[in-house]
Amino acid sequence: MSSKICTEPVKSGILLINKPKDFSSHDIIAICRRELKTKKIGHSGTLDPMATGLLILLIGREATKKQDQFLRLEKVYSAVLKLGEETDSWDAYGEVISAAPVPPLTPDDLQNAAKKLSGKILQPIPFFSAKRINGNRMYELARKGAEMERKYNEVTVEWLRLELAAPDEIAFTVRCSCGTYVRALGYMLAKELGTAGHLTALKREQIGGYHVENAFDGNLLKGIGTELYERVQTETV
Repeated sequence: MSSKICTEPVKSGILLINKPKDFSSHDIIAICRRELKTKKIGHSGTLDPMATGLLILLIGREATKKQDQFLRLEKVYSAVLKLGEETDSWDAYGEVISAAPVPPLTPDDLQNAAKKLSGKILQPIPFFSAKRINGNRMYELARKGAEMERKYNEVTVEWLRLELAAPDEIAFTVRCSCGTYVRALGYMLAKELGTAGHLTALKREQIGGYHVENAFDGNLLKGIGTELYERVQTETV
């Protein structure tokens, strides 16, 4: 691995990163701040530690001014939903809190569920999320066992494609508006199919017109400051 140190002046632009599993988005941002020698880094939406895929980092003052614009871009995700058990976080990192039998599912069942969960929908916000209540992150309150009233947000699901990967497992891809919790979509999908469920995999494939295939591998971030600097795209900001 290269150990180049970035000595170039900070330039303003975007940096596409393919976030690895078990890293928080803020871990990635912290590494990039150190490698690029700048504190001025924004983002176009974070990912959960379990999730992988595309992060768009906004490097420098001019780029961070456009954070709201990037946050509003639609996103495409791929995910795997395990049926039969619900966890408190609605993903594989949570504790199982309920179980339900999985009915035999047909292609028509999946198609009907996809239709019901497309368009404008009201979805529950996971208790284990970064949403704030009275200044506190919901996940902080959830870890303390605090009781919380369920909050909802309206989002738009442009399309939802489902495939039965196993009798108790659904692979799906979704194009959705900003603010969509794919974990919540998985929870709703399981309920729609008459059972319980939680995500075991989640990957962000696309943000607006930017694709994860063009992103820098987040596993290779440390010690490559100059190479990272060269990946900052300036023509889009």
